[in-house]
Amino acid sequence: MSTPFPNAPASSTAPVSATDYDGLPILVEPETRRLDGAVREAFVPPFAPPVKHGSLGDLPFDNAETAPRAVVLSRRTADGSWVDLTAARFAEEVLAVAKGLIAEGLVPGDRIAVMARTTYEWTLLDFAAWAAGLVTVPIYPTSSLFQTRWILQDSGAVALVTETAAQASALGPELDHIPDLRHLWVMEKGHVDRLAELGALVPDAEVAVRRGMLGPDTLATLIYTSGTTGRPKGCALSHGNFFAEVDNAIELLHPIFKAKGEDVSVLLFLPMSHVFGRMVGIACVRARVRLGHVPSLKAEDLLPDLAAFKPTCLLTIPYMLEKVFNSARAKAESGGRASSFDRAAAVARRYGEAVEAQQTGTGPGPSRALKTARGFYDPLVYRRIRNAMGGRVRYAICGGSPLGRRLAAFYAGAGIEIFEGYGLTETTGASTVTPPLKPRLGTVGWPLPGTKVRIAADGEILIAGEHVLRGYWDPQAGGVVPATRDGWLPTGDIGELDDEGYLTITGRKKELLITAGGKSVAPAPLENWLRSHPLISQCMLVGDTRPFVSALITLDLDGITHWRQMNGKHPVPPELLVDDAELRAILQRAVDEANRLVSRPESIRKFTILPVDFTELDGHLTPSMKLRREQIMRDFATEVEELYGG
Repeated sequence: MSTPFPNAPASSTAPVSATDYDGLPILVEPETRRLDGAVREAFVPPFAPPVKHGSLGDLPFDNAETAPRAVVLSRRTADGSWVDLTAARFAEEVLAVAKGLIAEGLVPGDRIAVMARTTYEWTLLDFAAWAAGLVTVPIYPTSSLFQTRWILQDSGAVALVTETAAQASALGPELDHIPDLRHLWVMEKGHVDRLAELGALVPDAEVAVRRGMLGPDTLATLIYTSGTTGRPKGCALSHGNFFAEVDNAIELLHPIFKAKGEDVSVLLFLPMSHVFGRMVGIACVRARVRLGHVPSLKAEDLLPDLAAFKPTCLLTIPYMLEKVFNSARAKAESGGRASSFDRAAAVARRYGEAVEAQQTGTGPGPSRALKTARGFYDPLVYRRIRNAMGGRVRYAICGGSPLGRRLAAFYAGAGIEIFEGYGLTETTGASTVTPPLKPRLGTVGWPLPGTKVRIAADGEILIAGEHVLRGYWDPQAGGVVPATRDGWLPTGDIGELDDEGYLTITGRKKELLITAGGKSVAPAPLENWLRSHPLISQCMLVGDTRPFVSALITLDLDGITHWRQMNGKHPVPPELLVDDAELRAILQRAVDEANRLVSRPESIRKFTILPVDFTELDGHLTPSMKLRREQIMRDFATEVEELYGG
C-alpha cells in the first residue's frame, strides 16, 4: 500500500570517512573533470552509507531506544518559556498522534496536508504521519485560496491540518471542489491533542506494522514549489532522498551536528513548508541536536525567542543577515559611533578573509596586529551582534540566494561561521555546501558528499545524486513522472565551477536579460549587491530586448526612517520620496558602486524608485523571498516604459 518510486538508483560510490580516528572532521576534496580548459564537473564521494531499510518514521523510535534521556526538542509554552523533550517523550507523542491518524481511517499512502507556520506541532505531525505510513504535503500559510485548493486537489490529500481556525474557515467555500478531502483539523482548537486521545485504543503494534511497510524508496512528501511563474509543481521526495541529504550533511557539517561535549542547538524560524527548513529539522532529529521552533520572523518576536532559546546555530537567508548588519550599523550611527562601527566592520572583513586565506593555503592567516584589532572591537561591536542572536550562535546555515563575499567575511570575522548552501526543492535541500575546513567566501561551496555537479555547455547547473527527486507528482499520468535526464537534474540556474570545484551561482537561466545589442546579462549579482544597501529593500533589473539595463528599486522602510532621523527630517511615506533629489543621489552612488562588478554593457544606466515595496501578499515575492519577475513587470509596466522614454 506504500507508494514506491520506480527504478530508484543505487549509490554508485562507496562512502569515505569524513572523520579521523579521533572523530574530528577531515578534508575530502572534490574530484573534478575539465573540458575545453574549464572545470565542468565536480564530485565529492558520500560520507554516509546509503540507508537500505526503514524510513524517517523510524527516527523518533530509534532515538528513544538508543538515547531515551537525550533532549531532542524544546517546545515553547504559552508564556514564552521553553520545555525540553527527551527522545523517549517525543517518541511517545509521535506514537500517540500516529495512532490517532489510524483511528480516523487514514491508510498507508494517503496524503495529509499541513498548513502552519514553524511550530513544534509541524514536526510532530510530520513524524507521526510517516510512522502511520502517510505522505505529508506542506502548504504555506500565506498561500492564496487558489493555491491551497490546487495543492489539495492535485495531491489528492484526504486530510488537512491548519494552524488557525481562520485558515480552515477561509477554505470553507472551496470544500465542494476538493472531493478527496475528508478531514479538517485545527491546531489552535486542540485537534492534534484530540488525535492523540482518539488513538488510545489502537494497538502500538499497528504503527510498528505500518512503519515496517516503508522503505527508502517510499514516497515521504510532496512539496509544491512556490515557483516564480505558473502553477506549483509537486516534487515527490522519498525517505531515501532525505536520508541521503541529511546523513551526508550531518557528517560534513561536523561543528553543527557532531560537536562533542557541547550543548548544540538549532532554532528554526524559516518556513517549514519550504524544503530548507524541513531538511534541517529532520537532520536535527536524526543527529539528536536540540531543536526549537518559532513562528514569527518579526524582530520584536524573534529577538526575545533567540535570547530565551540561545541557539548555537541558526538557519537563515541572506536577507536576514543583511538586516542584522544594517540594523546594527544604524544603531551605532544613532549613538554617534558610525565611524567606529565602520572600522570594526572593515577589521572583521579583513580578519575573515585572512582566515579563509590560511585555510585555503593562500596566505599566512591573521597578523598579530589584525588579531589585536579584532580583540579590541569584539566587546564593542561583534559581541553585541552575537548577543542579538542569543549570545551563543557560532554557526549559521544560509541559503535561498547568494550571500556575497563582503557579508560572509564580516560574519566570519565577527565570530559566526556561515555555511552557505545551494539547492532546490528537487534536491531535498542543499546540493553544495561550504566545507567547514576550507571555505571560499562568495561561493556556495563544494558538492554535498554524494553529489555530482555539472556545468552544461550553456552554463546551466546540472545535479545528480541520491538526494535528487525521482520525479514530479502527476495524478493524470498515474503518480510520478521523471524529472531527470540520464540521471541529471537541470536546475534552471547558471553558474561556474572554479579549479578546485567551488560553485558560484551567476543567475537563473530564464532570468537572463538579452539587450537589444545582444549582450546577455545575469541580473542576480547586481540585484544582490544593491539589496544589501541599508536604504534598499528590493531591486529588480530590466532590459530584455531594450538598449540598456535599468533597475526597479524599492525602499527599506526601517533604513529610510533612520536616514531621515539622522538628517533631521520628518518621517514621510515612501511615495513622497520617489523624486527626492538627495535620496536619488545616494542611490546613484550605490548603483555606481555595483556597476564596478560588471562590464559597461551589463551596467545599470537608469533606475526608478517605486512608491511601494515588493511583497508576497501583492504577488511580487514567493514565500522564499524570490522575485516574481513576470508579475512585477505587469504591475509596473508604466514605470518600466518611462525608463526607456515611453
